Amino acid sequence: MDNPTRIFQAVSFQGILGFSNSLVKELTRIPFIGQLPTVPFHSRSLTIANMDESREVDFNQVLDRRHTQSLKWDGMQILFPVTDLLPMWVADMDFASPPCVLEALQRKVAHGVFGYPFRPYSLLTAVASWLGNRHRWAIETEWLVFAPGVMASLATALLAYTKVGDRVLIQSPVYYPFFQVLERNGRMVVDNSLRLDGEGYRIDFADLDQKLPGASMMIFCSPHNPVGRVWRSEELVELARLCAKHDVLLFSDEIHCDLVLSGNHHIPTASLAGAGHRIITCMAPSKTFNLAGLSTSFCVIPDADLRAKFQQTLQALFLDMPNLLGIAAAEAAYRDGGPWLDQLLSYLAGNLHAIELFLAERLPGVQFIPPEATYLAWLDFRLLGQSRQELNQKLVEAKVALDDGTLFGPGGEGFQRLNFGCPLTLLQEGLQRVEQAMKGAISR
Repeated sequence: MDNPTRIFQAVSFQGILGFSNSLVKELTRIPFIGQLPTVPFHSRSLTIANMDESREVDFNQVLDRRHTQSLKWDGMQILFPVTDLLPMWVADMDFASPPCVLEALQRKVAHGVFGYPFRPYSLLTAVASWLGNRHRWAIETEWLVFAPGVMASLATALLAYTKVGDRVLIQSPVYYPFFQVLERNGRMVVDNSLRLDGEGYRIDFADLDQKLPGASMMIFCSPHNPVGRVWRSEELVELARLCAKHDVLLFSDEIHCDLVLSGNHHIPTASLAGAGHRIITCMAPSKTFNLAGLSTSFCVIPDADLRAKFQQTLQALFLDMPNLLGIAAAEAAYRDGGPWLDQLLSYLAGNLHAIELFLAERLPGVQFIPPEATYLAWLDFRLLGQSRQELNQKLVEAKVALDDGTLFGPGGEGFQRLNFGCPLTLLQEGLQRVEQAMKGAISR
């Protein structure tokens, strides 16, 4: 058997969480003794044992998230003048996480000790297996680096690979924290805005080719939030080619990769042959399994030098400490959460269809290109002739909270983002409130 003293001395030398994945593998081989709206809101008991993961999930159940420290339900004062709105803004879901996750968390809580953890090698293999089975991407466990979240990983990458004043490309309209992290770290935003045509959003490759020279990094959102695009292989190949041509590091935020809707398939950018080695892919179980509050994400970094620099920066910022419950939840989700996810995607497809029907029949002035992924609908109100202030005020008066499109940068004017990751009854109530808000608006 390996010498535990030598292993723990190595851990002490490198820092509790700075050790390599191979050392984690050694650690986990050491034997341990023992086993260590119109529908009323409902509470949920924590008594969940021996649940069959393949059984039918009741996504119609409306759970009461009020007074649970939910940003979405209890934190509306951040953006809205009143707080008695139906929240359809923050991108988390109003569904309970999979039973396998709840069981794993219950076991940890029942044990009652929440000391310093490390990430077991079984977590790394669970992630690698998930990527291979779900996304046809064969990775090495050594490529994985964990962090508290995608934005923490992006901030770490900025500090590791760029310097103050460097140019960093984004593609608006896009997830608004991208703007914030660049501003807070003194990086210059260069916008390669997406082009909207009659069929959807496209990358303007000619503009990208002109703007990449002199840039240090590009932040890519795949699938895209908020417009919902699943990028095709030819688009990804051209994007990677241009970044390689201009020697620009590509940070690919793929947090929505598991939430791909019918008829579409997510392709990890770095998985493509010839995509190049200067790509950092960031993913997480948080969107897929509704685990955002457990602060667990990972990056896939095949290049050893890039990976070492990222790890060094992460450790310098003391961002490499894992969340004990996040470890348990992530491993359980990636091991056993597939059947639950399949049911979720089917339910989300039904919600999306409900949006399409409602808008066509009752709000024809609101344009809508159905997303290919995510549970976020990017609604176009421009034909109704409302100013930003008028639109936001009417929505608030109708008691519904959406995300103002201008938050997502250029190209977001006149749009609102609606979260349909909720029971159908809540979605229907939200759409009816949007209809009430737009009552009397004249389509041009």
